[in-house]
Amino acid sequence: MELKWLLCVTLLALGTLAAQAHDMDEDNDADDVVDIEDDLDDGIEEVEESKSESSSPPPAPKVTYRPPVPTGEVYFAESFDKGTLDGWILSKAKKDDTDDEIAKYDGKWEVQDMKDTKLPGDKGLVLVTRAKHHAISSKLSKPFVFDTKPLIIQYEVNFQNGIECGGAYVKLLSKTPELNLDQFHDKTPYTIMFGPDKCGEDYKLHFIFRHKNPKTGKYEEKHAKRPDADLKSYFTDKKTHLYTLVLNPDNSFEILVDQTVVNSGNLLNDMSPPVNPPREIEDPNDQKPEDWDERPKIPDPDAVKPDDWDEDAPAKIADENAVKPEGWLDDEPEYVADPDAEKPEDWDEDMDGEWEAPQIANPKCEAAPGCGTWQRPMIDNPNYKGKWKPPMIDNVNYQGIWKPRKIPNPDFFEDLEPFKMTPFTAVGLELWSMTSDIFFDNFIICTDRAVADDWANDGWGLKKAADGAAEPGVVGQMMAAAEERPWLWVVYILTVALPVFLVVLFCCSGKKQPSAAEYKKTDAPQPDVMDDEKEEEKDKGEKEEEEEEEVNEEKLGEKQKSDADPGSASQEEEEEEEDDDRKHASEEEETVNRSPRNRKPRKD
Repeated sequence: MELKWLLCVTLLALGTLAAQAHDMDEDNDADDVVDIEDDLDDGIEEVEESKSESSSPPPAPKVTYRPPVPTGEVYFAESFDKGTLDGWILSKAKKDDTDDEIAKYDGKWEVQDMKDTKLPGDKGLVLVTRAKHHAISSKLSKPFVFDTKPLIIQYEVNFQNGIECGGAYVKLLSKTPELNLDQFHDKTPYTIMFGPDKCGEDYKLHFIFRHKNPKTGKYEEKHAKRPDADLKSYFTDKKTHLYTLVLNPDNSFEILVDQTVVNSGNLLNDMSPPVNPPREIEDPNDQKPEDWDERPKIPDPDAVKPDDWDEDAPAKIADENAVKPEGWLDDEPEYVADPDAEKPEDWDEDMDGEWEAPQIANPKCEAAPGCGTWQRPMIDNPNYKGKWKPPMIDNVNYQGIWKPRKIPNPDFFEDLEPFKMTPFTAVGLELWSMTSDIFFDNFIICTDRAVADDWANDGWGLKKAADGAAEPGVVGQMMAAAEERPWLWVVYILTVALPVFLVVLFCCSGKKQPSAAEYKKTDAPQPDVMDDEKEEEKDKGEKEEEEEEEVNEEKLGEKQKSDADPGSASQEEEEEEEDDDRKHASEEEETVNRSPRNRKPRKD
């Protein structure tokens, strides 16, 4: 009992609290109505203000330029941000074997801002003029000696006007007593040449080093293999690209563009011509003997032409079984003079000869199988054998293909450390270009990869970030690309519109089945619903029969009881009436439930 009372008190307290909370919510709702109306007016004003503000696009984020500073030891570092050519020497030389008009290195160099720059204050060295020889150079802080540390050279190039024919490579000028930078020209000795070069549709990225023959003391250029990567975009996209050469003491090398490796290899295995000559060479004085037989097969000398071999038989003969088609017009020519043609008024028979009407196809031959003299068609001659030749047999005297004998190479040497090249002491640009405004920037020569990466991130990386901030989104880039290449619209349609169309088609092609709640009493019953109704009516009939039997038995028992006890008859009649009411109510409920609109469709 105590537990029952405790539960009742708890329920009563919860009900009271719920009623109070409901009253407080109603009061708050009334207050909120007033507040919402006031806030709505304020919100409309704010939306209008935000619309006016959003009508103009948000400004692109700005990237502030700071000149890069080396983070370690360097042999050369130049960003040109001081705005002058201090430390650089213009060449006054002339090219040999060239006309005087173009032999001078009179091409113009200037320090300028890049066109359409996103970084105000960032300056670079610009090749200003076109169709002239240009040469400029600068001394390193100290000569670079190839010993135990790698060599890293890195700089930026931007072909602001594209490039028709010209180079943008650098030369590391060898340390020699004769080096004079104001006479820098194409034959000035260099140790390494590295960088992009293009003429026509030939896109190159040079890596050339001059190797000294230890036996003769002569230098020979060694060229790295061509990169497998497609270099075209670096010359045509008018963007700033970062070129890096990494040369290691183990003779391995890497060439990177925008900090991505595009070529790599080894100085001993991947240069042309090879650094080391072969140990043996063919004897230049060796000659093939006169009786040397190089024929693997020879005609059979014992073969004889068969007696029935007719070399004069024609390859084609007339078909004797052919029959002239019926209706062939033997007397009609294939072409006749055009009856409608007229001699031109200015035709001069003395000058032009006798005039003849032009020939046209004979109209009478159109309905006939043919016109003119009929000839039998030609077929292959079964007896044709052609010119007789003796069959080929193995040559018993075959000695193979003759080659000169090998002798030791008198010029052989083995240099296992080609990395140890001639020291260099200056960097120079010696270029011819048919396109102006080539932009150079942020040169660095060092031995530490981390120092070069930091320099790149502070220079080229900043340019890349500024360009990325100013570039349009993906959709804008796609639209711009499609304007240059209209065929891209087809690609966009196939990759975007077609999948969407297929999805819509797939989703909408299925026949929609109405739910049970959508059926009306007048709707025709569905097959599965009719089956359910038949089963339910059968079960209902059996159930009603059982209930009627039970009711009859109860009535019979009550009648017998009422006969024995008349006083209780009135009470039993009242109970029977209540049972009948419940029975009618249950029957009405079942009738309603059997209606299609109230029955859920069967799930198969």
